Amino acid sequence: MERDLPDVIAEVTAAFEAYERALVADDVEGILAFFAPAAVRFGIADQQIGIEEQARWRRAQGGLPPGRRLKDTIIQGYGESVAVVTTLFGYPGSDVLGRQSQTWVRLPEGWRIVTAHVSEPARQPT
Repeated sequence: MERDLPDVIAEVTAAFEAYERALVADDVEGILAFFAPAAVRFGIADQQIGIEEQARWRRAQGGLPPGRRLKDTIIQGYGESVAVVTTLFGYPGSDVLGRQSQTWVRLPEGWRIVTAHVSEPARQPT
């Protein structure tokens, strides 16, 4: 079944929003369910290759600070089976906006993240 690009955007938007809810809730199993088995994830001070490494890291990491907010989220579709999500994120009491990007691929089991990158800009010396 051929899908229109708006359908791809809507499907990935729904998946990303569900992922974000799991992330904010610190639902480790829920978070992991959005990643492909061989996904590569680069975090602010960490990296995981494969779901087993990510599962160990997430179970040891603990949840996010409260009040996470997203800004300027962009979801771009590339054909029927690939989409890229980019967003800025921040927390109350901080002017620093982190950066997050994910590549989502339609697999037989549904949309999954195959690569993810999270970073924060270097703090400028005062």
